[in-house]
Amino acid sequence: MSRISDLMFHGHRRLRGFLHRNTFSQPPPPTSKCQLKPFFPYPLSIVSHNLFSTTCDSSDKQSFTVSYLTNTCGFSSQAALKASKRVRFNDANKPDSVIAFFTNHGFSNSQIHSIIRRVPEVLLFDPTKRVLPKFQFLASKGSDIVTTVTRTPYFMLKSLENHIIPAFQFVRRFSPSDEKAIVCALFGSTNITIHHMKSKVKLLLDMGVTPANIYLLLITGPSLLRCADLKEAVEELKGLGFHPSKALFVVALQAKRAITKSLWDAKLDAFKIWGWSEDAILDAFRRNPHIMLYSIKKVNAVMSFWVGYLGWDHSVLQAQPALFGFSLEKRLRPRASVLQYLLSRGLIKKDASLTTPFMYTDKLFLQKFVNSFEEEETSKLLSLYREEH
Repeated sequence: MSRISDLMFHGHRRLRGFLHRNTFSQPPPPTSKCQLKPFFPYPLSIVSHNLFSTTCDSSDKQSFTVSYLTNTCGFSSQAALKASKRVRFNDANKPDSVIAFFTNHGFSNSQIHSIIRRVPEVLLFDPTKRVLPKFQFLASKGSDIVTTVTRTPYFMLKSLENHIIPAFQFVRRFSPSDEKAIVCALFGSTNITIHHMKSKVKLLLDMGVTPANIYLLLITGPSLLRCADLKEAVEELKGLGFHPSKALFVVALQAKRAITKSLWDAKLDAFKIWGWSEDAILDAFRRNPHIMLYSIKKVNAVMSFWVGYLGWDHSVLQAQPALFGFSLEKRLRPRASVLQYLLSRGLIKKDASLTTPFMYTDKLFLQKFVNSFEEEETSKLLSLYREEH
């Protein structure tokens, strides 16, 4: 009784809902303020039974869901409990039918479990009504259903008629093929909002941005097409020398919009500490706009290794800013170790480009700078390369 009273006075949702559904007449008004009492059209024992039966049913349903996700779908206990907050069922009929549907369409168990982990709501779908039409649409556009759905299962939560088809048709205007348009439309399904983007796309086309670059924006950063200051950003980049028809323009636009002014200024300061002028930074940005997307920690690590440890000129990095994008442990250190040895032995010229060897594939680098020497040198070089790798 005390718990029922507590639930009532603290506005418990189930109790209020129960009273709302089962009260057929309004309670009589109190005779005075001090006589205000709760009104129960049914005995408290009935209220208690219904309330706690509902609580028990909900608990049982969650328990069954957790058990099913753990035993049938391979969830961990923690993941199953988290997913049970998004989806619940009290028997296996519906989820079993969904799993059977995916199996019949060529999905492996691991692929099905991957989909369910990301979109557990699919277990409550009527697969014939909500999933099959989407599969048929994918097939009509030449898309591999299993690969596409496994990679981007979230689109199944969207309406085919109201979202997926309109998004595909919008993207297809700029995409080179149906298949690529499908991938773009589904991958960016949560970000492609056509009614917000149409005017922005027209603006960009009018400012000289090519359809190919519109497509790149839709693939890599569709949210940019909703920016209020998009026109100003494009004009600023054009002023810096970026041409809207070039692919680097898209990267530069992403960099400008993804970084706050305070972070942009902090990154400028990080380069200046190592002797770069502002003109040098902007020159490197024009060559490779990704340079402003790297973290300050990464910039300092590469600079410290290149200038501080190797003693090489920082202007080389300015001329080839793509070097900042390489892994320090997997590429820069191993290759620099080999090049240092070759320089010390006079096996490569001192005026040779220091950046070109870092741009090669692993196979080509080994072929040109490790395996092309005498056996003894090759053995030493390979040892240096592997020590640092």
